[in-house]
Amino acid sequence: MVEIGEAGKDIYRVERYAIEPLPKDSVVEGNINNLDAVSDALKRCHKRLGSNIKNLALALPNAAVISKKIMVPAGQTEDDLELQVETEANQYIPFALDEVNLDFQVLGPAPNSPDDIEVLIAASRKEKIIDRLAVAESAGLKATVMDVDLFASQTAFELIESQFPDRGKDQNIAVVDVGSSIMAVNVLRNDQSIYMREQPFGGNQLTQEIQNKFGLSPEEAEAAKRAGGLPENYESDVLQPFMDMMGLEVARALQFFFTSTQHNQIHHIVLSGGCAAIPGADETVGKRVQVNTIIANPFVNMQLSSKIRPKSLTQDAPSLMVACGLAMRRFDP
Repeated sequence: MVEIGEAGKDIYRVERYAIEPLPKDSVVEGNINNLDAVSDALKRCHKRLGSNIKNLALALPNAAVISKKIMVPAGQTEDDLELQVETEANQYIPFALDEVNLDFQVLGPAPNSPDDIEVLIAASRKEKIIDRLAVAESAGLKATVMDVDLFASQTAFELIESQFPDRGKDQNIAVVDVGSSIMAVNVLRNDQSIYMREQPFGGNQLTQEIQNKFGLSPEEAEAAKRAGGLPENYESDVLQPFMDMMGLEVARALQFFFTSTQHNQIHHIVLSGGCAAIPGADETVGKRVQVNTIIANPFVNMQLSSKIRPKSLTQDAPSLMVACGLAMRRFDP
């Protein structure tokens, strides 16, 4: 959870943040398996956050959402546009429209077609959204925004792009999020996603290796992974092979990008997710793929409230990309 406030015009301040682990198997592949366990974790997290704000912005996992860019004639009324979007959506969504929540956003004039506009449509099955609303409500909170991991991450990325030459203009930048079980690769060019891929790989594999190597329970392995204190051979026998594998997985994902698009270059990589916090992750990946690689920190140009420890925030920042993007939704026009 992240709360961001304003400290002046276009100046943001991190007011507070909190991280709470989810009980094992309470969420599997983006599906909430145990509503009570997730709701309790959310309640604990909000208490730790210490905020009076009860409104939340939540995100759906990428796999739960079908999104598509479409072109429609410009100059339509809002009602006509809505009708046209529903008609178009019918072609792409493999469910009846009354089973899904559908939303759309006008992106602007369509490239190479002056009479059309480009519209992004996003749809998710209603039960995915209802589950998340129920979790928030059960925790005494109210979900007022429902976003998507991918889009929230892109919002946070816009806070990072000032670190690139020319703010990344006309450059292909891969945002690689290595979570607990999924590695999501989103290639952006001029703030637009041009390629997206997910593949099974994540920090759970490292936790499993720690369990196997040192005979620990899943909970002990997870705690030791975060806090340290493992035997000396941990780095050479477990951590380094995992990091090498991460480099290989990123290389594999980029290869898919090159073979399935007309692009043949990635200019920069932004590493996010829990695994990006492993010291040296950027060097290992950068060396493997021969691309400038940085660790995501969307808070780098923000002010910090007195409650925030700068060193802790820098360490946690890569795993807070989506949460940061969601927190920025309070400044929507």
